[in-house]
Amino acid sequence: MEMDDITGTVVEEAIRLHRRPGPGLFESVYERLLERRLQRRGLCVESQVGIDFTYDGIEFRDGFRLDLLVEKCVILEVKSLERGLAPVHTRQILTYLRLTNLPIGLLLNFGGATMKEGIKRVVNDLPPDSSPGLRINQKE
Repeated sequence: MEMDDITGTVVEEAIRLHRRPGPGLFESVYERLLERRLQRRGLCVESQVGIDFTYDGIEFRDGFRLDLLVEKCVILEVKSLERGLAPVHTRQILTYLRLTNLPIGLLLNFGGATMKEGIKRVVNDLPPDSSPGLRINQKE
């Protein structure tokens, strides 16, 4: 499945999920419901994926957790914020993309009046050799 097909399916299901049951639930509820909907669409979805990484010689076990990882290539960060996404959320998912060396992530905020205002696509365009001191899920 192509990257645009994957992200398109995610956006479709997020919009459907936002319409019913609607905004106001915990992030964990949206995360679980979205996981189930995407699996029903035939996508491989992992939830709460722990990521190990090494930085400056220090090894971090489960240094952070991805809300959802779709087809092992798209990170989904699920939010339920009434006031909308803040710049820190974009930086957070960009950091996740860089640390995992994955190409694309979607921020999905189910807390707004419409889902359209709660979707943000983030792309990792860092060259792969830009952080040689940083190793993810690898043994030295």
